[in-house]
Amino acid sequence: MKNIYLLLATFLTGVLSVLAQSNDNPMLCMGNYQTESEAILQLTRFAESYKNQEEWEVKAKVIREGILKGAGLIPMPTKTDLNPIYRNKRQYDGYSVENVAIESLPGFYVTGSIYKPIGIKGKLPAILSPHGHWEKPEDYGRYRDDMQKRCASLAKMGAIVISYDMLGYGEMGDFGFTHRYPKTLKTQLWNSIRVLDFIASLPDVDLDRIGITGASGGGTQTFLLTAVDDRIAVSVPAVMVAAHFFGGCVGESGMPIHKSKSHETNNVEIAALAAPRPMLLISDGGDWTKNNPEVEFPCIQKIYGFYNKKGLVENWHLPNENHDYGYSKRLGMYPFMAKHLKLNIKKVSNKKGEIDESFVVLETHDQLKVFNDQNPLPTEAIRSNDLIWKD
Repeated sequence: MKNIYLLLATFLTGVLSVLAQSNDNPMLCMGNYQTESEAILQLTRFAESYKNQEEWEVKAKVIREGILKGAGLIPMPTKTDLNPIYRNKRQYDGYSVENVAIESLPGFYVTGSIYKPIGIKGKLPAILSPHGHWEKPEDYGRYRDDMQKRCASLAKMGAIVISYDMLGYGEMGDFGFTHRYPKTLKTQLWNSIRVLDFIASLPDVDLDRIGITGASGGGTQTFLLTAVDDRIAVSVPAVMVAAHFFGGCVGESGMPIHKSKSHETNNVEIAALAAPRPMLLISDGGDWTKNNPEVEFPCIQKIYGFYNKKGLVENWHLPNENHDYGYSKRLGMYPFMAKHLKLNIKKVSNKKGEIDESFVVLETHDQLKVFNDQNPLPTEAIRSNDLIWKD
């Protein structure tokens, strides 16, 4: 009888194995998906599969395809006309601000603001500035003080900067969209690709000098867009890259981009897809990036070493700070962007050589909006998550 049970168990194990192999449904890796110790073992296992540039690029291709497939972006949607709408240009000390909306898909508007330097001619670098998922009304999305300060400062240094609303935030929240939706990751990554298309279409943008930086959920957008689009030349993901943490919302880990039957990865390897392009990891001791100097950064630096470019990846770590994109974190970002995008950091430095953002005019939510009572959202515009994608 024991032997019969053993044979039956063996048979069932084989059947389940075949069924598992035929099931190509990827698996979600969300939030604190694994412990810090498990993450270190995973990174060690990953590293054993690539010992040089050629082997890494084999894995990199698999990771990139896994992101796009898991996000539902294979095949890539058709890129339709962006039809930009500009509103309400303002001029300040060394920079201007103008609100803009683009059609990411027909009838689906992504809203934001463009910051430009004043008095600088010729082809200019451009920087995308996605925001994190801060939700308090007084400390919200792209309206946040830190968003406005970094956009205006980078513009005064000589870059064209665009901040744009995440799905369900800012004006995209006003329209009726919600962030907590199954396909938010697909929509948000697609929006970032389309914002990049828009900024690259501007005649005064140098296509060889396009950067991106954001914190928290904006940090996720930073390394995801850099991973799938090689038009990004410089990236600065802030307070987000961690081996054990996969993102805290559906816009970061709500679709299966990390694991399937045919691949497995984490956000460290995804961030490393930036290699050998310049990248700065900003981390702190008060969140999931606390281990960056000892765990995540050495792994990424090793991959940059395959290209003999270890010096192009850096880590700005603040062990006594918490999860934000505060002034001290921006102090690491500004010189990195200035160095690699050829910006003039002296434009935002005081007589002591210190970064001084006091010139920035903090605008109200209403000033930063594209659509209002006088210029309403077009009546034919999509206003529901359910209508964004036809599939």
